[in-house]
Amino acid sequence: MARQVVTHSSWTERREESYERLAFLGDSVLGLAITTHLYPRLQADAYGAGRLTKIRAQAVSGRSCRAVAERLGIPERLRAAAPPELAGPATEALARTERVLASVIEAVIGACYLEFGYEKVFAAVVEAFQPEIEQALAHPADFKSALQERLARRGTVVAYEVTAEEGPPHERTFEVVARVDGEEISRGSGRSKKDAEQAAAEAALETMTAA
Repeated sequence: MARQVVTHSSWTERREESYERLAFLGDSVLGLAITTHLYPRLQADAYGAGRLTKIRAQAVSGRSCRAVAERLGIPERLRAAAPPELAGPATEALARTERVLASVIEAVIGACYLEFGYEKVFAAVVEAFQPEIEQALAHPADFKSALQERLARRGTVVAYEVTAEEGPPHERTFEVVARVDGEEISRGSGRSKKDAEQAAAEAALETMTAA
């Protein structure tokens, strides 16, 4: 499975030899591990189900998975695993893509779950994602609310529109445009519509702050 977790579907004629199925499994294991860690740690009177969901979503988001992948040297492993005839710009683009890096991390988690069982994987996942967990707890990212509050002071509102969807259902990437008064102010992408909207809102806030 060590080879499979870094095999992109475009690198093999048999899709089942790619990381996709392992990523599907690892996604569930990752979510369960982070939930199991957070649930007893956070007081019920202050952290209801909705707040827990937002914190978990931030901790396991595509951006978080990409950060973990980069810390663990996944881009280098992807470059090394690429077929020689495909080495170059195409492989480099894959090794930098959030969706790919997140899927590989999930595939690694899925493979480790099959090999070592949940308890060992749980401890490893919490350790690997600790910076992302602490960031989500200390600075919950709700860029959409922050943007709307800022625009409300101007008497305007923001609308989000999905402009593109790419990839298979379990590895989908969404692109969203944020518009104010019909004019585009920013774009964002993510592994869900909500993630893409948050990314677009964050980009809009950064632009407004710079201006």
